[in-house]
Amino acid sequence: MISVPRFHVVTDDHVLSDSGFLSRATEVLEEGGAAVCLHLRGPATGGHHLYDLALHLKTVAEEAGAHLIVNDRVDIAMAVGLNAIHLGRRSLSVSETRRLVPLSSIGASCHDAVEVSAAREADASWIILGNIFETASHPERPGLGLHALQEVVVLADYVPVIAIGGVTIERVPGVLASGAWGVAVMSGVWGAESPSRASSEYISMLQADTGET
Repeated sequence: MISVPRFHVVTDDHVLSDSGFLSRATEVLEEGGAAVCLHLRGPATGGHHLYDLALHLKTVAEEAGAHLIVNDRVDIAMAVGLNAIHLGRRSLSVSETRRLVPLSSIGASCHDAVEVSAAREADASWIILGNIFETASHPERPGLGLHALQEVVVLADYVPVIAIGGVTIERVPGVLASGAWGVAVMSGVWGAESPSRASSEYISMLQADTGET
């Protein structure tokens, strides 16, 4: 099982399709090292393209000591030789995936207490809960809020909870104070002028709040 980093950077199809993605992702991994986990998430991205990206970035991550995860695509994770995957709501369940493939770590996206309970019972390696705050990527969903996050952390028990959705750098201390293990970010990194610098700022805030270096 991988140790669960506190900082997760998630992509979407738009981010993956950008011609400069590989260079920016490389900088994020090299700058963040062991403190960062990059999630390659692209529901509409073709398998061949996602495989090529994962294969290239696996080497970068290994050299930097960083973490790389492919979201949802168990086939690509296995083909590239990754030991971890993150499963969304429309993916196979954690328990079904464990029966099919020998992955050491399997995370799960959750949006309510029922999904969190199921992920915990299936022995998920981590839970990404969202969206905590209102976010442009899901304008139809109101934020769960910090009180709900606190309740989920208790319900998740030993499973680390990563907060996602509208988590700006300024909101990191409140999220951690609510019991979250860490944060996951999309636009806060990819929407920045320098994704690697934005990642470093998030990591510094997380380390300052947790006393880690």
